[in-house]
Amino acid sequence: MFDASVYRQRREVLRSRLDKGVILLFANDESPANYLDNPYPFRQDSTFLYYFGLNDPGMIGVIDLDEGTERLYGYEYTLDDTIWMGPQPTLTARGALCGVGDAASIGDAAAAIRSWKKAGRQVHFLPPYRAEHDLKIQSMLGITPADNAKHASMALIRAIIKQRSVKTDAELAEIESAHAVTRNMHLTAMEQTRPGMYEYEVVAQVKRAAFAGGGGPSFTVIFSVHGETLHNHAYGNRMVEGQLVVHDSGAESATGYAADITRTFPVSGKFTSVQRDIYEIVLKAEESSISAIKPGVTNRDIHLLAAKIITEGLKSAGLMKGDVDSAVEQGAHALFFPHGIGHMMGLDVHDMENLGENFVGYDEKSVRSEQFGLASLRLARALEPGYVLTIEPGIYFIPALIDTWQSENRFSDFIDYTALRKYREFGGIRIEDDVVVTESGGKVIGKPIPKEPEEVEQTCRH
Repeated sequence: MFDASVYRQRREVLRSRLDKGVILLFANDESPANYLDNPYPFRQDSTFLYYFGLNDPGMIGVIDLDEGTERLYGYEYTLDDTIWMGPQPTLTARGALCGVGDAASIGDAAAAIRSWKKAGRQVHFLPPYRAEHDLKIQSMLGITPADNAKHASMALIRAIIKQRSVKTDAELAEIESAHAVTRNMHLTAMEQTRPGMYEYEVVAQVKRAAFAGGGGPSFTVIFSVHGETLHNHAYGNRMVEGQLVVHDSGAESATGYAADITRTFPVSGKFTSVQRDIYEIVLKAEESSISAIKPGVTNRDIHLLAAKIITEGLKSAGLMKGDVDSAVEQGAHALFFPHGIGHMMGLDVHDMENLGENFVGYDEKSVRSEQFGLASLRLARALEPGYVLTIEPGIYFIPALIDTWQSENRFSDFIDYTALRKYREFGGIRIEDDVVVTESGGKVIGKPIPKEPEEVEQTCRH
């Protein structure tokens, strides 16, 4: 945890951005894997973590805007809990850790919340993403799960997004810490991978490196020789010479802050000439996108810059043709680059997306496109100092997508489907770094992780 003053100050900022009512922030509950006493690894709700810092399940943080008070509802541990878990701090002591002086039993929360609702007070809550929160809101406020999102407080959503989007120096230090562990995860993968190994053998070492860093993975590890599948979480393939591995993973710091890095490398430790040609297109797109970052530039423009570079590269390789600007404008490049250039990152690897992706990544000046590929852009709005985002262009050869577009004769003026035939088994390439927007540009977070082809081959040398 940070010092208690950090959480007090965060709550003061939030309080200043709303007019009246009561804010409810729910901690997550433990979730049983197959029976009550065998839960999945606990992960705290990130908004609760941001404003209260406590990693305890089942709590409710209350910020009373009208009275100017705060209260923490939670469980008081019993002797039986102590027997199984060891000595635990009192509820009052836990409240003191985050600067809340008033703490009460979770059993008193429902009656208090119902009384506020009965008195006609405005009760602000966030859209639930877990079933237990749906049920609590139904029990306390009489709102059915089907209507929870409709009754969630837009004022609270927008205030939290505005505050959490800009990272403080202390937060950036935590992200740097997560990145240092992430770097070890990626170096481990490059050094350990050999032809003949199964993917899961390397993933085991990657996860070991994540937990050895004091936190754990910030999301489910993506590690696959089938890099054409964007989020491939299956690890059963036996890796053979000539294949590429897409490795997308990150660590989470002890305080919950994330890193998210992707590297693509050859199983054999040596790129083929064709692999290297495609790799260098992606690398140019990534590095050019990072160089273009500065306050006021929209991330949509960063995305389109990457798309143009990818199109130019694929045209030079004989896979695309025609006017580059027209191809990008019409979305022909999305056959090879069907996702967005990146996303916000912080306490969530896709920061605050539980509050609504459009609210995080778009505003009144940026409207989500309906065009395939561009529609998947999670962050389009103008960048501001303190934003942390990922830059992750890629080129993928997805047989099912190629076949569908070819059967429809789609973008045949821009795509050479005949030349594409020999790339059907290529897979995919993605390269990703984490970047903080500064007053003058964009700064890549953390110590470099090999991504120049020669550096990658040197690290992978067996």
